[in-house]
Amino acid sequence: MTPDDFRRWRKSLGLKQKDAARVLGLKKRIIQYYEKGKRDGKQITIPLTVALACYAIANGVYEYDASELSDEAASSPPDEPHPANAC
Repeated sequence: MTPDDFRRWRKSLGLKQKDAARVLGLKKRIIQYYEKGKRDGKQITIPLTVALACYAIANGVYEYDASELSDEAASSPPDEPHPANAC
């Protein structure tokens, strides 16, 4: 997820930076870093976990309930990780 993608995600949901921070469980300053793509002059990467959370939130998923998984699905990792082009 690029900084522009992240900003687009936030704005598409009508969230202010402080609101995005709240729903992602982050500090507002981190949201600002992600949107700039830099922290203290150094380039930063938006973590996969944040990109996946953006995707989930954009699709109306705010909480995860593992009880909905079958026992087999819960105990088996996916065959291969998929790249996240989430938002």
